[in-house]
Amino acid sequence: MSKLPGNAGVSVLGDKSLEFYRDPVSFCRQRIEKHHSRVFQCRLLNRPTAFICSVQGMRELLCEKSNLFLKDPTDLMTNMYGDTIVTTNGKHTHTLLHKYGEPVCAYSAFKRLGTELVLGLFLNVRAEEQPELYQEIAQLCTQHWHGLISAPVNVKVPLWSSGFSTALDARDKLMDIIKDKLENDKHGFVGSLASLPLPDSSSASQHLLLFISALIPKALSSLLTSFTLALSGNEQMRQQALEEPDFLHRVLLEVQRLWPPFIGGRRLADQDATLAGFLVPKNHGVIYVSHSVHRDPEVFHEPDSFLPERWSGRNAGQEHLLCSFGNGPRGCIGTKLTDVFLKEACMYLLKHYDWCLDPPSQDLEYKWLPVSRPANTPTISFTRLDPTRSDRSKTS
Repeated sequence: MSKLPGNAGVSVLGDKSLEFYRDPVSFCRQRIEKHHSRVFQCRLLNRPTAFICSVQGMRELLCEKSNLFLKDPTDLMTNMYGDTIVTTNGKHTHTLLHKYGEPVCAYSAFKRLGTELVLGLFLNVRAEEQPELYQEIAQLCTQHWHGLISAPVNVKVPLWSSGFSTALDARDKLMDIIKDKLENDKHGFVGSLASLPLPDSSSASQHLLLFISALIPKALSSLLTSFTLALSGNEQMRQQALEEPDFLHRVLLEVQRLWPPFIGGRRLADQDATLAGFLVPKNHGVIYVSHSVHRDPEVFHEPDSFLPERWSGRNAGQEHLLCSFGNGPRGCIGTKLTDVFLKEACMYLLKHYDWCLDPPSQDLEYKWLPVSRPANTPTISFTRLDPTRSDRSKTS
């Protein structure tokens, strides 16, 4: 085994958290080049931390050796969501494009779609039936989400509260709404969840909070935005994706590979262990960076190119090498559901719309935290297709 490349620095002064969170992609790229290694160490959150930017290291961390690397019990996910299957260690469409002919803020439209899906599916709250309750929950979910990207400082003074404090208040209000639903709504998912033999009375409400939170809508809006941008102006690829479900699947895999919605995840080493041949001492932090893992040139040929055909060639059957939603026994339980949502939404777009950037020239450089998307929200014109025309020509 080898020593981790790089330097963990000294306490506080050597911390690189600000540099990492400012631009995680450049942070990792520079150090990969400097150390000639896709595994290296720095000080993050004032803890010596191993950065995992290779497929092999990610698979070992999240799959083969997942029992050696634990969730950090002090992280913000635990503060915001409580004890859920995500934070616990274990042994192991059409209404959004109503501005016909006008440019649409794609990310915002897709985020609303995701919110409508999760609130309707998990909480039986539908925007058209209960608009005031829907808006209240949506606003609270946004405030609650900000707790994940705020400094964990719970401060309240007259006329001002910290973002973290506001997020905790939003969480409490959401929990009140959820508990009321669990007690009084006997239909759908919320009714079924209330009847399950869960460990304690708070378990169902904590899990519902996770399911209705902004995580799913933001993941969906990130991926749908990247999908529309990747296929914008490429009518031939859109036609092939419409006619061939397998090709659409490969397109979405490539979208997920190049533009994963979340930057990665963090663990703590429970004992001395190795990752990709490097020694990771006990109590070291470990962070896998999905953007870098997905561009590992040892696994993905031409890693920076959008090549859906790779998934029917060299990388056929290797979807398990992606980590957009984690991987292994603690991977996201909603991955398959998200996949269904994505395919349905994308198929609807392909069947009913052509689209292009409007204006054609826009700055599409991505930001990667807290959710990946273009730093300047792109606007896209969707043109309704004439269903009576077999050649998919546009309506006038």
